Amino acid sequence: MVFALSRKRNTPNKIEKGVSCPFNKRYRMMQWEKLLSLKRQGDTNKRLRIEQDETRLGFEVDYDRIIFSSAFRSLQDKTQVIPLSKTDFVHTRLTHSLEVAVVGRSLGRQVGKRVLEKYPHLAASQGYKMNDFGAIVAAAALAHDIGNPPFGHSGEKSIGEFFKTGDGKRFKEQLSDKEYQDLCTFEGNANGFKILTESTPGVTGGLRLSYATLGAFMKYPKESLPVQPTRHIADKKYGFFQSDTSFFKEVADELGLIKRGNQGDISYARHPLTFLVEAADDICYTIIDFEDGINLGLIPEEYALEYMVKLVPHINREKYAAIRDKASRVGYLRALAIGTLINEAVETFMKYEEDILNGIFAKALLEKSSYEAQIDDIIKISISNVYQSQEVISKEIAGYQILSTLLEARCKAITQSPTHYDKLVLKLFDYERDESMDLYGELLQICNKISVMTDSKSLRIFQKLKGLNING
Repeated sequence: MVFALSRKRNTPNKIEKGVSCPFNKRYRMMQWEKLLSLKRQGDTNKRLRIEQDETRLGFEVDYDRIIFSSAFRSLQDKTQVIPLSKTDFVHTRLTHSLEVAVVGRSLGRQVGKRVLEKYPHLAASQGYKMNDFGAIVAAAALAHDIGNPPFGHSGEKSIGEFFKTGDGKRFKEQLSDKEYQDLCTFEGNANGFKILTESTPGVTGGLRLSYATLGAFMKYPKESLPVQPTRHIADKKYGFFQSDTSFFKEVADELGLIKRGNQGDISYARHPLTFLVEAADDICYTIIDFEDGINLGLIPEEYALEYMVKLVPHINREKYAAIRDKASRVGYLRALAIGTLINEAVETFMKYEEDILNGIFAKALLEKSSYEAQIDDIIKISISNVYQSQEVISKEIAGYQILSTLLEARCKAITQSPTHYDKLVLKLFDYERDESMDLYGELLQICNKISVMTDSKSLRIFQKLKGLNING
C-alpha cells in the first residue's frame, strides 16, 4: 500500500512531548484519496476527480459559493483589528479573509505539487492536480472567519459571558452539559460550520460545499467538552455545536479522519490541509496586523525595517529607500516577508507530512518555523501597540455592551406569554418563533442570527433598544 508507514525514516514518528496520543496506538494513516473527497451533502452518486469538468471544478465551485453568500458579504463590516474604523488602510474581516485565501492558495498549490510527486498514483489514476489542493485551501481559508460575530473575539466572549455569568445563566438547568458549554464558550469556528452546512427552508445542506473543503475548514474537529483535554493544537477549541454532531461525523468519517479522544467523546485528528489554512491565517494576521499598526501610526515605521527585514533573507535596500510613501514601503517588506513564510510553511508541512497523516503532529506549522522568534517579536509589538491600544480597547468595550444588550433583549422574548414589548423586540429582530424548536435550538439560533450581523447593524439595533435612534 502506498501509504504504509516507513520503518526507515531518519526522523521516526513520535508524540510531541507533553501531548497525549488519545487514539489507537496502532497508527492508521489518513489517505489522500479520501481526504480529497468531492462529495457534497445529499449526494447519492460518487464524484470522481478524473470525471470533473476542468472548466468548472468542484473545489473551485466551493470558493464561488462562499464568496457569493450573504454571510461572507457581512464580513466587509466586521472587525479585524480596529472596530468601526473609518481609516482606508485598516483591514476588515472581508479583506483579511481574501488575503488569507490568496496565501492559502499558494500554500496549497506548492504542497499539492510535492504531494503528487510523492504519491504519483493520485494524478496518474485519479486525475488530481496541484491546483486542486490550492482550490481546497483557498476556499476553506476564505470561509475561516465566516462564523465570527461582530466586534471580533470580544464579540465571542460577550456571547459566552452572557450565558456563563449574565442573564443567560438561567437556562443552565434546562440544557445538557455540552449544550450549555456550546453557549458559554461560543465559538466562531463551530458557528462557521453551522453557517456553511445548515439546511434552511428550501435550501438543503447550506452552501453544499465539498467534504474536502469542509474538512480543511474544521480547525478544531471536536465538541465543546472536554475542554482542551490535551496540548494538541486540534484540542485548543472546538469545531461544531451539538446540533450539528451528526453531519460533522458524516464529513469526518467520509474523509477518513482519525478518531481521537475517550470513548463517548467526539474528536478527530485534523484534515492535513487544515494546517495550511491555519498557516495562511497566521501569516496574514502576524504580518498584516503589524502593517496596519504602522499605517495607523500606532507602531513607528522604523520598526518595520528593524523587525520585518529579519524575515527577508535578501532585501534591496536601495529600492526600499527609493519608495516615496510609507504605505508602499511597508507593503514592499510585507510582500517579501509573506513569501518567506509561505516557503517555510511548505517545507515544514512536507517534513512532517507522515506525522500529519497519522494525526500526531501537534503544533501549528509556524510554531515549527525557524523564524518563530522573529514572528513572536512582531506579535508582541502588535499586542502592545495595536491590540491593547486605547482605540481598540474602548471599541471592544462598546462592542461587549452592544452584544450583551442584544442578547438580553432577544432572550427575554423567550416566554410562553410574551409581553407587548417582547413582541416588539421580535419584530425589531425580524424574527418569527418556531414553536417546534427546543430551547437549545432557539438559543443557538439567537446567537447565530446576532453573529451574522455586521458591526454597524448591531450598533443600530442597540441604539433602537436604548431609544437612541427612532428614525429607522
